[in-house]
Amino acid sequence: MKSELVTAISAVARAQWNGLLEPEDSPFVDWDWLYALEKSGCASAETGWAPHHVLIRANGGELVGACPLYVKTHSMGEFVFDHGWAQAAARAGLEYFPKLLVGVPFTPHTGRRLLVRPGADPEEVGRLLGRALLTLRERNRLSSVHVNFCLPQEARLLLEMGFLERLGYQYHWHNEEFRSFEDYLGALKHKRRHAIRKEQAELRAQAIDIRIAAGAQIDDGLLRAMFDIYRSTIDKLYWGRQYLNPSFFKLMRDFKRNLVLVCAYENNELIAGTFNVQHAGVMYGRYWGCFRERNFLHFNVCYYAAIEHCIRTGLRRFEPGAGGEYKWLRGFDPALTRSVHYLAHPGLARAVGDFLRRERQEVESWITVGQQHGAKKAPPPSNREPD
Repeated sequence: MKSELVTAISAVARAQWNGLLEPEDSPFVDWDWLYALEKSGCASAETGWAPHHVLIRANGGELVGACPLYVKTHSMGEFVFDHGWAQAAARAGLEYFPKLLVGVPFTPHTGRRLLVRPGADPEEVGRLLGRALLTLRERNRLSSVHVNFCLPQEARLLLEMGFLERLGYQYHWHNEEFRSFEDYLGALKHKRRHAIRKEQAELRAQAIDIRIAAGAQIDDGLLRAMFDIYRSTIDKLYWGRQYLNPSFFKLMRDFKRNLVLVCAYENNELIAGTFNVQHAGVMYGRYWGCFRERNFLHFNVCYYAAIEHCIRTGLRRFEPGAGGEYKWLRGFDPALTRSVHYLAHPGLARAVGDFLRRERQEVESWITVGQQHGAKKAPPPSNREPD
């Protein structure tokens, strides 16, 4: 087997790339999603996301492995923040950029990053991908390689090759075989249950209607409106950064099979919405925005309507993205995330390694506390004798 580098996902046949995917893989490593990011110009050298995907081919030319790789000239849109590392490198007179990043642009979700064709040896192909990344860094004298939101087994393999592991956390909602939204509320502590019912009642009192469009129900006009909704949030945040453009949302016409749009209407006029992606029993919240501010609109559209959709359609998990302790207060559980980082400069690697060890203790401590003191009621004691 040998490695190969391509500077566009379109250089790989769609069927070949998607042939590497497992049924449980997230939709964000699907060829269509990556193609839309590149075709629209959102992920490009001009935006600081130059595609350089690594391929592993068998002797006959058959694709057996790959990873989505980008040459980055900044640290924006990654959701694993290394700005402090870049600043430390600059103070030491080191060039931190460009760097290599394995991941999905603008998308903080955990999933496979070292894609290995089903039936191939994941350890062998994974090591080949890891060595290809390190060789690419060395030949081009780049500062570092980063693999964001990877799986534990991928992290373990790359740790053996000299990478450092970083832990983080998000908040995920799990469907505990709920049959209705009331079942979900019943699993929460009284205070939280009362607060959610009050927030839902407030929205009803404002005569705001929430509707969900999924798959073929989504028309092109609604997709165009989703860009305006996405842009509305960017415009309101002084630190906001626009990563996506109208062309990307237009290209999502070919990805409708995985889309779920939650929309809020006032007098039949669209005033807010969320752009979500679902696949293999998981729903991923991506973008939220509103044209009119209304009390509790955000929580109802982003979370309660999404949870109702998950329960109704049998989805087992809802990942609404990065940040937000307010999710924890609504029955979302803290969940570990992982990334691994190879820093070529020994001094910088030691300093970052020391930081990561301290950070790891804080993250693991919060995971334990968060799981014990969240919004959910404690399970009833078991009457079973211990095994």
